[in-house]
Amino acid sequence: MRWRTALAIGFSAVILASACASSTTTASPSPAATAAKTAAPQRGAGDELKILYWQAPTILNRHQATGTKDADASRLVTEPLASWGPDAKPIANAIASEIPTVANGGVSADFTTVTWKIRAGLKWSDGSAVTADDVAFTFAQVADPATASTTNGNTVGVKSVVAKDASTVVVTYAQSNPNFYQWGVGDCCAILQKAQWANFTGAKMKDAAPNLNPIGTGPYMVDTFKPGDVVTYKINPNFRDPNKPFFKTVTLKGGGDAESAARALFQTGDVDYAWNLQVPANILAPMIAASTKGTMLSVYGGYSVERILVNFSDPNAAGDARGEPTTKHPFFNGPDGLTVRKALAMATDRVTPAKQLYGDGLTGKPGCNIIAGVPDYESTATASFCSAFDPVAAGKLLDDAGWKLGSDNVRAKGGVKLKILYRTTVNAVRQGTQAIQKTNWEKAGFSVELASVPAGTFFTNTSPDGANHFWSDVEMFTNSGDPDPTSYFVGWTTKQATGKANNWQFGNYSRYSNPEFDAVVDSLRKETDQAKRNQLAIKANDILIQDVVIIPLINRTFATSGVSKGLKGVNPTPWDSEMWNIAHWTK
Repeated sequence: MRWRTALAIGFSAVILASACASSTTTASPSPAATAAKTAAPQRGAGDELKILYWQAPTILNRHQATGTKDADASRLVTEPLASWGPDAKPIANAIASEIPTVANGGVSADFTTVTWKIRAGLKWSDGSAVTADDVAFTFAQVADPATASTTNGNTVGVKSVVAKDASTVVVTYAQSNPNFYQWGVGDCCAILQKAQWANFTGAKMKDAAPNLNPIGTGPYMVDTFKPGDVVTYKINPNFRDPNKPFFKTVTLKGGGDAESAARALFQTGDVDYAWNLQVPANILAPMIAASTKGTMLSVYGGYSVERILVNFSDPNAAGDARGEPTTKHPFFNGPDGLTVRKALAMATDRVTPAKQLYGDGLTGKPGCNIIAGVPDYESTATASFCSAFDPVAAGKLLDDAGWKLGSDNVRAKGGVKLKILYRTTVNAVRQGTQAIQKTNWEKAGFSVELASVPAGTFFTNTSPDGANHFWSDVEMFTNSGDPDPTSYFVGWTTKQATGKANNWQFGNYSRYSNPEFDAVVDSLRKETDQAKRNQLAIKANDILIQDVVIIPLINRTFATSGVSKGLKGVNPTPWDSEMWNIAHWTK
C-alpha cells in the first residue's frame, strides 16, 4: 500500500534534525501542491470527486475504526494536529499552525514536552471555535481504557495533554522521548470536538451517534452515510482555506472487489480514485499498460507488510474464555510451541506468491521483517527465515519433537492434532496466497482449513470472524505505522493484548506476551542515541520474527491505488492516510 524511496537514515535522526532546524510554518510543499497553489483553483469549482474503496467504511470515528477503509473515510472530516509527509517529516497542513521544534521553542531540550499552537481563527464545521480544550479532551478519551480506542497505543508513555490556554496545547511525556511527535501527528490522532462528544465518553463512545457524522475541521463534512455502502461529503463551509477544496462533493463508494475497482478506474474511467488494488499481477499489469484512463500509485514504505499472525490464545476455548489472553493455544504455546511455530514458518513460501500474485515487485516483493522501508531499522539476521523454506525439513523438525504423522497425514502428539484454521479477507491475491501455503503446510504434516471473510466483517471488532477477535489459529492481513516504529511495536506488548476487557480494540491480536520484548520497546521509547535506537528497533523486530509471532510474507507497496489521469495534487505518503492532502486534489 505505500511508495517512496526508502529513507536513508533512521526516523529519529530525521525528527531530531527537524527539531533543531529553524522554525517554519510548514515543510516545503510538494511540486503538485505548489502547482495547485499557483493555479489558485476556486473552492467548489469542480463537480463530484468519485472514490472507490472496495472495502466499504462502517464508522467515521478514527478512534473506533478497525480498518484503513474507516480511517481514510474519516480523514476527510477530522484531522490531527499535523500530518506525516512523504519524507517522514511532519507537515503543518491541519490543526496546528506550525511544527514545534527545539529551535522555535516548541520542543523542550530534554524532549519531554511539546507545545502545539492551534491556527488562529480555526473553526469546526458547525462554525464554533477550535480550542486547546478539544485537543486535551480527545487525548483523555483515547487514553482512557474504558473507551477501548484502537489508537490507544500512541498514548503509551504520554503523561498528559493539557490546554495551556485557548490556543496552546502542551504534550508531556513521562520521560525524555526522542519520538516526540508520537501523539498529535498522523493517522493516530484525529481531534474530536469536545462539545459533540461530551456525552459519549469512555465506554459510551463505541455506540455514539457522532461515530456516523462527526464534526470536523477537514475540507469536507458528511452529507449522507450508509455504513457498509457509501459516504457522500459536501464542502465544509468553515474550512480554513478559502480556495479549497476544489470539488463540490465527494462520493466514497464501498463494496465490490479489488479487480472490479481496478477495471472501474483503468478501463471504464467511472471513478477518479480506486483504492488498494490488490489484484493478481497477471490481471493488473496488462490493465495498467493498456489504460488511457488512469495511472498507478505504487509507494513502498510504512512497514506495509502482508503477514501471517500466529495466535497464542485458545480460539476454541469454551464460553466467555474464547480467545482471551488468559487462555493458551493448544500447540502454538507450551513446551513445543516454538518448535511448532518454527516448523510453520519453515514451511511458508514467500517467493511463489511474490512472483505469481504480486508481480515480483509490481505490488510487492518477498519480505523477512515486519519493519521494512527504513534501512537503519531493517534486520539482516532474519534472512535465513526466507531462505529456509523447506516443508520436508519442517516435517522432520516436528517429527523429532514427537509430532507423528497419523493415517490421515496429520501430525499429532498427546491427543492434540496440528489442525489449523487460516483466515483472511475475501480477495483473489489473498486466496491465492492461502492456497500456496496450505499445500506446503500440509506437506509438513499440518491439516489446514481455509476461511475467507468479507473485509467489512474481517476489519471490525464486533464479528467473531474478525481480525480483532482472532478466533482462528492464524490470520493474514497488512497494516502500517508511523515513521518511528515505537508505537507500532507497542501493538505486540502485553498490555495491548486484545480481549473482552477492551472491547477487542487493542492492537495485540495475537495475545503475545514476552517480558523481554516489552522491555526492549520500553527502552526504545526513551533511548535518544540514534545508533542504539537502531539496534533496539532491530532487536524488537528480531524477537517477533525469531519467536514466530509473525511470519512476514510480502513487502507490499503502500498506496497501491489507481488515479484518473485528470486528477491532480495526489501526493501519497507512506506514513499517513491516503486522504491526508485531499484538500489539494483538483481536476
